Amino acid sequence: MAVTDSDVHAAILAVFRIESSRLIAGLSRFTRDVGLAEELAQDALVIALERWPASGIPDNPGAWLMATAKRRAIDELRRRQSWRSKQDALGYESDARAELAVPDLEALLDDDVGDDLLKLLFVACHPILSTEARVALTLRLLGGLTTEEIARAFLVSEGTIAQRIVRAKRTLAESRIPFEVPRASERTERLSSVLEVVYLIFNEGYSATAGADWMRPALCEDALRLGRILAELTPLEPEVHGLVAIMEIQASRSKARTGPSGEPILLLEQNRAAWDQLLIGRGLAALARAEALGGADGRYALQAAIAACHARARAADETDWARIAELYDRLAARWPSPIVELNRAVAVSMAEGPLAGLRILDALLDEPSLQSYHLLPGVRGDLLQKLGRAAEARAEFERAATLTQNARERAFLLGRAAACDAQVRSG
Repeated sequence: MAVTDSDVHAAILAVFRIESSRLIAGLSRFTRDVGLAEELAQDALVIALERWPASGIPDNPGAWLMATAKRRAIDELRRRQSWRSKQDALGYESDARAELAVPDLEALLDDDVGDDLLKLLFVACHPILSTEARVALTLRLLGGLTTEEIARAFLVSEGTIAQRIVRAKRTLAESRIPFEVPRASERTERLSSVLEVVYLIFNEGYSATAGADWMRPALCEDALRLGRILAELTPLEPEVHGLVAIMEIQASRSKARTGPSGEPILLLEQNRAAWDQLLIGRGLAALARAEALGGADGRYALQAAIAACHARARAADETDWARIAELYDRLAARWPSPIVELNRAVAVSMAEGPLAGLRILDALLDEPSLQSYHLLPGVRGDLLQKLGRAAEARAEFERAATLTQNARERAFLLGRAAACDAQVRSG
């Protein structure tokens, strides 16, 4: 079968998606401007789209793209250097962006770029940006997603995502954020921001907050790739390995989490034979590494340890719920939050009975941050149903259905409400 131009273009775009984060990271190192770096990388892609259909894709396409982008960078920086010299001759103050000129461009371009991806992660996830902006910029610069893909993944308009990205780049440029790994005094806070963004991306893929699909696997894959890169670049950070561990283990269940029509399948009802043992193995290894580095009580390591309890149980009734409840106690003590307490209620209900879990849930009913959170009435409905209080359970499931924005989850909750209604009528 003959290879068409569209096939070549698709191959080029696939290569660029793989290489783009490395290109942008390397270019950002010496331009000190992630916006300019992305423009230069895009220029290299345009040139590839023009030349490769005729010349063929190079044996090392990544190196070709980097070399092309480097030449464009040198031209651009020399142009700015020349412009700055003219401004100085005329007595003008030089533009802040014109100060990018360096004495030996060729030498700088050939420097080791081993930690450039790590620096780019820290810049894209800088706390000066809003969480939404950090997510969009990270997916764009390091995930290789287009604006359209990010918008589709988070169910917002393409214009909204484009604005977030443009504003984020402008904020970084105007704030003169250095392209570097933060010093020790800042590293903990900045690393926490990076991990938060990666985990947020994963969770949106794992349990979509809105839309027609229960899961968005591509987002899980992007987050996992970012987490694995981060683990390679920061091998002595236990929380990074804890985050990778929980993502690997949770991702292992992906194929078992939905039915033939895309309907949700709850954890205890999943076919565990469909769980990916390779991902479980990777996750358990990452967890062991986090614990060996002294991070057993880290926020992500504790969650990974909980996920590991499920992964190690060959059947649902073999789950060590007492151990899970104890892990949630530790998580709540060190990293308290209403969401942790909600999950602790589920674990306690499984270990000690639904009434014990309901007591914990009822203490959360007036929590302001949970008033519009569908899982609070959803979990409460489940416990009430187990206690035989079907009418109360039905009301909770119906309320949860009104709060969720995910169509699959809404249908699932309404189905549970209908089952309670049938139970009330028959009783």
